[in-house]
Amino acid sequence: MSFFLFLIQCNSNYTSKKTGYFKIPLPEHKYQSFKDSSFPYSFEFPVYANIIQDSSYFDSKPENDYWINIDFHNLNARIFLSYKIIGGKAVYKVKQADGKYKDSIGINKFDMMVNDAFNLTNKNDVIASYISDSLIHTANNISGVFFKVGGNAATAKQFFLSDTLNHFIRGALYFNASPNADSLRPVQDFLQTDMDHIINTFKWNKTNNHKK
Repeated sequence: MSFFLFLIQCNSNYTSKKTGYFKIPLPEHKYQSFKDSSFPYSFEFPVYANIIQDSSYFDSKPENDYWINIDFHNLNARIFLSYKIIGGKAVYKVKQADGKYKDSIGINKFDMMVNDAFNLTNKNDVIASYISDSLIHTANNISGVFFKVGGNAATAKQFFLSDTLNHFIRGALYFNASPNADSLRPVQDFLQTDMDHIINTFKWNKTNNHKK
């Protein structure tokens, strides 16, 4: 009897199922203005996102009040925006011989911040399948660089914008989930459109009187 059952099992049709991921409902792209006269910049961001002021940077406070997060709660994602004043004073983490970090006060120099942006992106090169960068220049005369990181990197999309004289802002997209390029790709592609819109509507506020 067991022999016949074996033959039936061997002759049965079996179709393997491919690994799949839950479908994530994505909203329609619509935008609203972030424009605060006390801020040195403005832009348009999605109506399904919230602006949250960043209150911590590692174990210290951000160096100014213009660090914000664009929070996509329903997508479990967040774009971190860190703003620096070119020529302004800042606290940098300097690695010591014993491996620990010590605070050091320095001056925000444009070339140094550009170099830092590239270095922060290249920290992903161990697990990244590729890292590419492309120049940004918008109709609002905003310039910078956009980075794309392939593979299971913690942040697959980063950028910086600057006028090279006064303003410098860096953006990075993070997910509150384990990095998985395949499962996150639909949301990453969706948010790419939003990041493009944020960048293309970005402006520096000339009337802002922020202090260095």
